[in-house]
Amino acid sequence: MSELRFHWCSPLESGQKKASGQYDAGSLDFDEILSFVKEAEELGVDSLLMAISYHMPDPLPMLGALSHLTDRIKLLLAYRPGLLSPTLFTQVVNTVSWMSDNRISLNLVAGISPAEQAYYGDFLKHDERYERAGEFLEILHELWSENGPVTFEGKHYRIKDAQLGLRHKGGGRPRIYISGASGVAQATAVEHGDCWLRYADTPAEMAKAAQPVLEQGCEVGLRMQVLARATREEALAQVAEMMREPDEKHRKWIADFVANCDSEAVKNSFRLADTSGDDWLSPYLWTGAVAYRGGPALCIVGSYEEVADYIMEYKASGVSEFIFSGWPSREEMRIFYGNVLPLVRAREARLAALDTTVGAPGQVA
Repeated sequence: MSELRFHWCSPLESGQKKASGQYDAGSLDFDEILSFVKEAEELGVDSLLMAISYHMPDPLPMLGALSHLTDRIKLLLAYRPGLLSPTLFTQVVNTVSWMSDNRISLNLVAGISPAEQAYYGDFLKHDERYERAGEFLEILHELWSENGPVTFEGKHYRIKDAQLGLRHKGGGRPRIYISGASGVAQATAVEHGDCWLRYADTPAEMAKAAQPVLEQGCEVGLRMQVLARATREEALAQVAEMMREPDEKHRKWIADFVANCDSEAVKNSFRLADTSGDDWLSPYLWTGAVAYRGGPALCIVGSYEEVADYIMEYKASGVSEFIFSGWPSREEMRIFYGNVLPLVRAREARLAALDTTVGAPGQVA
């Protein structure tokens, strides 16, 4: 099996100091963001997710600037169909592919909240948004192909003789991640994407969810948190510190937001948190921050060794990629890439060597 891929979450919200506080919003420190990205590049982060939400800076101008100011790290752009025409969006992505020397990939998200979608003039229901996303992606794929001018007539888009002078660098297309936990999200990922990206569950439950996707040739990735320390006791102490004096006003705001949310991924994360009882779905999967941070806040917690072992359980379940983040994000990134990732790679190397030995001529399989 190939090595797991590890990405990190957006530097656009790198200032979050604890799991139970308010979002930092209302200002933009580009120099700090650039410093974050450059350190991520030095640490060996595969890609940085440039997330999208009304309370954050728009990722497109950030992506353009950062692609020109970095050398190796990939930039994973999260964007919602419906905000830009598919032709213009393809043009933007193609432009960044040249600016970044092909270091852009896409995370297409259909939106999680009718209220937030309405901010942008979008009033489609959940399944209709994925229907639109399918049409959007079909047009994108056509524009990236060698089939010439694109004409498309669908329920949500009408395009006539679309063509672009600047193709994607190398004549290909970016890697595409499709987010969501619903059946229609999964189907969209299988039909139009390379990786189905969702919020976490236990490795056993992920194995059940991943099987039909893997059987259809699509990969599976998880968006979640990680908190690792030298010992389990230190990790648990850090959890307790993060939850000290929580912002209950912010928790109420999140609860109200989720009550009006139509995302199966978000609602499922809250169901898991509600049913965990003691805030633990397993000895290593903590749900306590979900009430303050939403679906991505399911968190692997433990010693460096425990976290590495739990990640390998996910790999055995069929997961091949992770988009991690932490509190504070930059410090946790340093800890993970400096202390946990080497342990994961060592475990992968041992398994690869074992597979080679078992399958070698003259060996008993």
